[in-house]
Amino acid sequence: MQLDIFQVDAFSSETFGGNPAAVCPLQAWLPDATLQQIAAENNLSETAYVVRSGEVFELRWFTPTVEVDLCGHATLAAAWVLFEQLGENRDVLRFSTRSGELRVRREGARLAMDFPAKQPELVAVPPGLLQALGLERIEALYRTDDYLVVVEDDAIIAGLKPDFAALAAFDVRGVAVTAPSCHFDFVSRWFGPRVGVNEDPVTGSAHTSLAPYWAKRLGKRSLSAEQGGARKGQLHCEVADGDRVIISGHGALYMRGTIFI
Repeated sequence: MQLDIFQVDAFSSETFGGNPAAVCPLQAWLPDATLQQIAAENNLSETAYVVRSGEVFELRWFTPTVEVDLCGHATLAAAWVLFEQLGENRDVLRFSTRSGELRVRREGARLAMDFPAKQPELVAVPPGLLQALGLERIEALYRTDDYLVVVEDDAIIAGLKPDFAALAAFDVRGVAVTAPSCHFDFVSRWFGPRVGVNEDPVTGSAHTSLAPYWAKRLGKRSLSAEQGGARKGQLHCEVADGDRVIISGHGALYMRGTIFI
């Protein structure tokens, strides 16, 4: 069997930026074990699989070790492949996922993803978290499916050197560390050793929590953001009325090839 595969740098207008994701369009679903093996072989933070079902595309995301409920950058990458490589000419793509229906539309040169928002709740700092992150103090800790660790400035973000084995012990999907910035409304880094991704360069799904937090703190609905350590990507977030977040970014094709299984 031969399968097409694309690798797209999501949340970047140029290759070698943003967050790379693999995208595999399929005619029909393969066994879950095969999907997981392909994702492990790709060894990227996410591999997205897309199957057309009438006017909707079924979409699933796999890290090298597990299937996940939501992935922003691989959704953007999948939409970019459908628009730019496979000739989809509609303005809005609809995806059926484990997180409900997601929609991606063209927004000039960017693609805009309509995601469910999550409202972070203030929580006590659990023992060992600061030590695992190599931090002496933080401003506050919030929780959704991730921990949101708020620190004073972006210099702290840049200097983070977490203990990934220690972070994996905490019962959350991942840990986002975030701060205000002079160049963007906020910056962040995201660590997910519990789901097989020590650091994700740009995590669209984390911004379903980060954007509502910063929108409330800054008193604005339209936000610019940057995520990453050595490798960075840029996002635009719009906190909509109700319970939605619009997350926008660019994509750049790095590779197109064939899988033989």
